Amino acid sequence: MKKKRILFTGGGTAGHVIVNLALIPFYQEKGWEIDYIGSYNGIERDLIGQLEGVTYHPISTGKLRRYMSKENIKDPFKVIKGTMQAYKIIGKRKPAVIFSKGGFVSVPVVAAAKLRGVPSVIHESDYTPGLANKLSIPFTKKVLATFPETMQYLPEKKAEYVGAVVRDELFKGDKDSGLKFAGLSKKLPVLLIMGGSGGSYKINETVRESLDELLANFQIIHICGRDKIDHSIQKAGYVQFEYINEELKDIFAASDYVLSRAGSNAIFEFLALRIPMLLVPLSKGASRGDQIINAQSFQEKRYARVIDEEKLTKQTLKDELLQLKEYAPIMIDTMKEYKSEKSRDRVIEIINATSK
Repeated sequence: MKKKRILFTGGGTAGHVIVNLALIPFYQEKGWEIDYIGSYNGIERDLIGQLEGVTYHPISTGKLRRYMSKENIKDPFKVIKGTMQAYKIIGKRKPAVIFSKGGFVSVPVVAAAKLRGVPSVIHESDYTPGLANKLSIPFTKKVLATFPETMQYLPEKKAEYVGAVVRDELFKGDKDSGLKFAGLSKKLPVLLIMGGSGGSYKINETVRESLDELLANFQIIHICGRDKIDHSIQKAGYVQFEYINEELKDIFAASDYVLSRAGSNAIFEFLALRIPMLLVPLSKGASRGDQIINAQSFQEKRYARVIDEEKLTKQTLKDELLQLKEYAPIMIDTMKEYKSEKSRDRVIEIINATSK
């Protein structure tokens, strides 16, 4: 009997890959053939290209900008080229279904899938749909929402609220292993700092300016982004990483609090793991404002505290983290009401039902 084949796509940031990483192990266990279409140099190639049993196919991609740039002239041609490449790959590999996590690389793939008559399913992580998914929705069979409020922005006949898909492996972390990996002790609580897959200059610099005060109350694991480690800083209780992959589950288990951007996948992981969070959403000047809305939603539900990037200073950071420590027990109790276990199973049901 011929094995079924599934093709995943999504990239540009880690947030457009994480849900795929949560789903791929299931299809590996069930014996499906697995392909992935991503960009030539994006983070998705780093995260997916190393997976055993997954064939990675790079294509040409443009960037969906909302601002004036000379590159905007070239990008339509890159998207057309990427669509042609995806069309050829889909025709050769013949997947039964395509699952898209969004990001600019996904648009040519979903469009090519429509041309090939291959059904696709889109997953939208943010409170409001991103531009890539907005462009892809006309070509897809189903679009899935992480926030219940997102349903108002989606076509009723295609949309379904499923919640957040959290990687099973994250629930298997070991605190002692995490502390050992980071070279930390159990003397002080651990504050994990994450500025997104690309790192955050504002968060990184404010944290480093505040280290002496922060280290009086916390040990710090700082995931600061590619090429953003400051090797001149050598302080006990403070450790820096560009990115953490396999050991992330143990780092999460070792973390008592987290200071983070407000990307949807990350904050739902913190919620599922019940890690009290202080969120610094990406400002509207640098984004479409999706992280601000994500963070506001979590603040309203009492899952997180929020500080605007424009208000982030040495003093406000210290004050907010002390407030986070104080309110953490209440926050954890509130988080217990959230259940994430069934989301992944429902997404898999939908993918399987949609496949040819």
